[in-house]
Amino acid sequence: MKKEVQIFLMAIMFFTRIPCPKWVDHDPEYLKKSAKYFSLVGIIVGGIGAFIFYSASFIFSTEISILLSMVSTIYVTGAFHEDGFADVCDGLGGGWTKEKILIIMKDSRLGTYGAAGLVLILAIKFSALREINPYFIPLVIVSGHSLSRFIATTLIYTHPYVRDTDDSKAKPAAKSISFGMLILSGFFGLLPLFFFNTPLIFLTILPTYLSKVYLGRKFKKWLGGQTGDCAGAVQQLCEVVFYLSVLVLWKFI
Repeated sequence: MKKEVQIFLMAIMFFTRIPCPKWVDHDPEYLKKSAKYFSLVGIIVGGIGAFIFYSASFIFSTEISILLSMVSTIYVTGAFHEDGFADVCDGLGGGWTKEKILIIMKDSRLGTYGAAGLVLILAIKFSALREINPYFIPLVIVSGHSLSRFIATTLIYTHPYVRDTDDSKAKPAAKSISFGMLILSGFFGLLPLFFFNTPLIFLTILPTYLSKVYLGRKFKKWLGGQTGDCAGAVQQLCEVVFYLSVLVLWKFI
């Protein structure tokens, strides 16, 4: 039990800025296993965003409350996944070989493709949430964060890690994941969906997963696998696709 608590807190420490006890060490072995709690971290991050939206909605408009919610989730994760999405946009947009793409993705500077991609995906995220009934927005936010992180773990499961260097902090978490770890991640990833008042909400899993398949094929073609940035990009895209899928679904129920 103590070991599992350590692994879970390692996931919190690695994927968020939430303070952890001092006795939680940066153990590569624990970090490698922490991916199984990626979806649970999503519930926590999404819960923070949902709480900020709910609290702010008593004072501000729905639009401002959504923006404050987005700011809170970006802050609590240190823009970890947004950074990965931007790096992937820069890499696939500006590189034509595996080596060049990996070099661009590792560069800390933000390029034109990354900036454009980041602005557009955040704009779509805001616009999609704005169209959802405010009563359901908190649950939709939590579900979007948990489900998208589960889908990101499926990328780690299906695609090999491709960076040759060992200097990446994300390598232990992105290198591999067992089937048992994937099942646990799936449990937490799908859990919030059970709180909707219709089982049709599970239909959103299909387009969400297909968006991962689309990116996964690109990663396989150009890189031969995935990196931590790739998992971050999948999380961001899947989160937005989930919100859009909810909008489409509710037009028919």
